Amino acid sequence: MRGDDRQQGAMFSYISPEQRVPADHPLRPIRAMVDDVLRGLSPQFDALYARGGRPSIAPEKLLRALLLQLLYSVRSERQLIEQLDYNLLFRWFVGLNMDDLVWDPTVFTKNRDRLLAGDIAQGFFDQVLAQAYARDLMSLEHFSVDGTLLKAWASQKSFQPKGAGDTPPDDPAPVAGRNRDADFRGQPRTNDTHASTTEPEARLYKKAPGQPAELSYLGHVLMENRNGLAVQATVTPATGTAEREAALTMAETLPGQGPKTLACDKGYDTQAFVADLRARGLTPHVTQNTSGRRSAIDGRTTRHAGYPVSLRVRKRIEEIFGWLKTVALMRKQRHRGLARVRWLFTLAVALYNLVRIRNLEAAT
Repeated sequence: MRGDDRQQGAMFSYISPEQRVPADHPLRPIRAMVDDVLRGLSPQFDALYARGGRPSIAPEKLLRALLLQLLYSVRSERQLIEQLDYNLLFRWFVGLNMDDLVWDPTVFTKNRDRLLAGDIAQGFFDQVLAQAYARDLMSLEHFSVDGTLLKAWASQKSFQPKGAGDTPPDDPAPVAGRNRDADFRGQPRTNDTHASTTEPEARLYKKAPGQPAELSYLGHVLMENRNGLAVQATVTPATGTAEREAALTMAETLPGQGPKTLACDKGYDTQAFVADLRARGLTPHVTQNTSGRRSAIDGRTTRHAGYPVSLRVRKRIEEIFGWLKTVALMRKQRHRGLARVRWLFTLAVALYNLVRIRNLEAAT
């Protein structure tokens, strides 16, 4: 018998979002880990807010919403708020009831900036690492490091001579309703003489010959080699030495005692970098760069059986960068300024660790 296409709205609903989310939904273990992390961050949240006044958005709900934005590739916070209005799964994860009103996008953004000032992303990252250590998923001996290019939220037209205006010299009479045309062919443009008028902390950079130079930052990740979890993450201005400098900085705080190895690609194969690693008590498992010069890696390293193993496992760090750029939409930044870019990058790497921990535990 054919049913009637009745569309009369119900006055009451007796089903909570908790009941509508399946017990085996992949977000459930992530939500449980996130709640444990947020309980550990409660003292930091208390320090960010006044004791009196009108209550703001709960920082726990704010962070859960930001994690959903990264996990489900939501392009903007305005679209995130729209999803929270009607997406039952999103409401359950954030902690909103069926009848709770969602926030205005501007209010949401202002409250997010408060978390930026408190460096909550790094605290969240540290709490996630503590959970990985408690589950015995972390290696304390073998690590890898690498960097990746993060495109800044700025166009090439904004890269103007320092001290000049923000209008390109070409096309003095642009057509109404469109951007000015600009032809920079043949003009010398360097970071010493030029800067972006919209994103002054970004730098013109390319990682390899033959690639176009773009306004960018560099994201860096230090990974443990047992399960491919990120141990540290940061973002720096894009320079030719930034990857090696960031690697040395992150290597100074490696967890655990005893001998350690650090695997890198051939871009790290310089005499100074290898010597600095050895001075810190680290074995440099750096890929040998034999293109027209002598490698800094010799038989002291290559004769050991663990050297080729480190070089093979090192490539798993590309999985982290691939997830960040395709799922978390970190290929091109949605925010401007080094502090905001670093904050979001750190939060995204922490979320990758949560997804990785969930998958590792599901496989056992």
